[in-house]
Amino acid sequence: MTARGPLSGITVVDLSRILAGPYATFLMAEMGARVIKVEPPAPGDDARAYGPYVNGVSTYFASINRGKESISLDLKATKDKQIFEKLLDRADVVVENFRPGTMEKLSYGWEVLHARYPKLIYAAASGFGHTGPFSTKPSYDMVVQGLGGIMSITGHPGMPPARIGMSIGDIGAGLYTAVAINAAIAHRAMTGEATKVDVAMFDCQLALLENAVMRYTVLSEVPGPLGGRHPSIVPFEALETKDGWMIVAAGNDNLWLKLCEGLERNDLTADPRYKTNDLRAQNRDTLRPELVKELQKRTTAENIALLERAGVPCGPINNVEQALNHPQVEARNMMVTVEDPAAGTLKLAGNPLKFSAFPDPPTRDPAPTLDRDRAKILKELGL
Repeated sequence: MTARGPLSGITVVDLSRILAGPYATFLMAEMGARVIKVEPPAPGDDARAYGPYVNGVSTYFASINRGKESISLDLKATKDKQIFEKLLDRADVVVENFRPGTMEKLSYGWEVLHARYPKLIYAAASGFGHTGPFSTKPSYDMVVQGLGGIMSITGHPGMPPARIGMSIGDIGAGLYTAVAINAAIAHRAMTGEATKVDVAMFDCQLALLENAVMRYTVLSEVPGPLGGRHPSIVPFEALETKDGWMIVAAGNDNLWLKLCEGLERNDLTADPRYKTNDLRAQNRDTLRPELVKELQKRTTAENIALLERAGVPCGPINNVEQALNHPQVEARNMMVTVEDPAAGTLKLAGNPLKFSAFPDPPTRDPAPTLDRDRAKILKELGL
């Protein structure tokens, strides 16, 4: 049998639901792992009730649970607990994103599982992690976007708080959880030791703040929203054109020179106020109008053609339709099809993780209906 990815042969028992945990296990499934999704009895994972729908099927659920198996178990019922424990006997990883303390109440906390299954990696993704004063508080994506500071630097100055346009709280935690699980698998391979992975959505938001952290710790500045510009690189922002907006990303002094040459504004190159990036940042308010004046002489497309010839990174501001229809999407297989027995053909985002040793097919297996794989799994377990 041909390996589907670098995690082929790894079995993941996935107790997680909604988004953060399922996104981590989705990535593992895309990398070849077998992911057995353990769901509570009907209606199962809450995400099954999130739209948009096709023929009653949640495409939200379908997009992040494709390629997984499903078995429905009540972990408070003796018979189902026995099935769950037999699954753990064969698993490499168990993933959960319950509120801390939930697994302990079910008698499946890390200490218990590690003693019984010493090779089992335990991964937990929660709002605030398994330690600290907020540990047991519930959380959702929007809550940690607010608490973690990201909303305070998103949007335009003076405008109401803006949520990032996708679930960065959940997706960020899912990405970090997947990275940590893979590191734990590598650690086990080298040492034989299994470990617990503890990822907090709140921690991930802080880690994603990037430049804003240094602006506070180094400059004692409390960063705020900047609209479409970078806090410390100039020009690196959204600028007006004759028919709309475009991105200009002159990320170093050499690119600044190319920008000036492309716009035929060598006077800006010679201006001592703009010689270095630091000087351009200090004089942003006088520089920006000069650039806009030049860009507004041409359309966005004309400016992009001009600056690309000059070797300056730039681009349009696409809407989602335009982004998904970009020629690079097809070239990189970033839209795949799934044949769902109820919803029909679904087009979903592809896998950005490309490996030279493994195929990246244009189709994927569908997300499972609730309890779809029960008979097969029980037969494997000898039940």
